[in-house]
Amino acid sequence: MNDREINVFSSTDMLSDWLLKLIQQQMKELSQPYYNIALSGGSTPAKIFDYIASQNPEVIDWQKVRLFWGDERCVPPDDEESNYNMTRKHLLDDVAVPDKNVFRVMGEYQPGKAMLHYRDVLQKNLPHVNELPQFDLVLLGLGDDGHTASIFPGDDVSLHSHEACELATHPVSGQKRVSITMPVINNARTVVFLVTGAGKAAMVKNIFGKADFSEFPASHVKLLEGNLFWLLDDAAAKLLDGTI
Repeated sequence: MNDREINVFSSTDMLSDWLLKLIQQQMKELSQPYYNIALSGGSTPAKIFDYIASQNPEVIDWQKVRLFWGDERCVPPDDEESNYNMTRKHLLDDVAVPDKNVFRVMGEYQPGKAMLHYRDVLQKNLPHVNELPQFDLVLLGLGDDGHTASIFPGDDVSLHSHEACELATHPVSGQKRVSITMPVINNARTVVFLVTGAGKAAMVKNIFGKADFSEFPASHVKLLEGNLFWLLDDAAAKLLDGTI
């Protein structure tokens, strides 16, 4: 397991540019036909997608990119809460990713069926390492309660499952979601946390603290062999002095 690398930026555009350069570099080193990314939902990824979509169309060879989702709400693809819908609006409508390279969760299905379908998608379309599907890049957010993807505190199944994804339940709303599991996250070649805003500062400090905060799912992101990066803006990092 490689140690985490923490980078702090003064703007979301600077953070986005760092991530874009990482993707470019890794794609240059690609030894397989496709570069497989698990995307995250949320307002920060939306801004990052806007930035990437605004660049020269040739900045990434989109023909070689395959897009998956780390988690998805069990809603139709045109629903305002759909992570796929957010990605479509902020990225897919503006870049040349072939339709055959987009593997969304079928959120319009009954939740159990959606989860089983996505398991099959991940098993069939990703290379396998350590007997698990392997992403080249997993993008993650950080919830105020320490959740990441849709792995919420107390969800021991998703933390330890040997399956590629599981069905999750939001602890407050009861909404059903499909989420990749922690073993799949930790099996990735690279994981990048994208965390911005002062509202995340306290949880960032908890995750990086020296005490045992194992109740927070984000604390369990410890890659087997890959690279772990945390990309923070100044506001999210403001409480970190002396804790890392």
